[in-house]
Amino acid sequence: MEIWINPACSKCRSALTLLDAEGAQYTVRRYLEAPPTAQEIEDVLRRLGLEPWDITRTGESVAAELGLTDWPREESARTRWIEALAAHPILIQRPIITADDGTAVVARTPDAVRSALP
Repeated sequence: MEIWINPACSKCRSALTLLDAEGAQYTVRRYLEAPPTAQEIEDVLRRLGLEPWDITRTGESVAAELGLTDWPREESARTRWIEALAAHPILIQRPIITADDGTAVVARTPDAVRSALP
């Protein structure tokens, strides 16, 4: 499994602590240093069963600069949202765990983290 984290995020640190306590094998991706491509974001969205606006941190200053809250949340704007996430990874909700079984979860709670474990 892989976990996308921002080390400054307390939810990310908590998720790592829980994974370690459970003895999970995982790879850490510091997604601000190694941003996902648009295709990787698309894949994660498919695995999550979510849309790009569902994993966008609209409270970030760059979101305000881009005017994200005014962007349409519809299929015709989907590519625009994904491109914004790829260009500005700080907008991606965290942490995200992609499990070996092909699923993924936004791991902001202990239960969500546990749901990614085999």
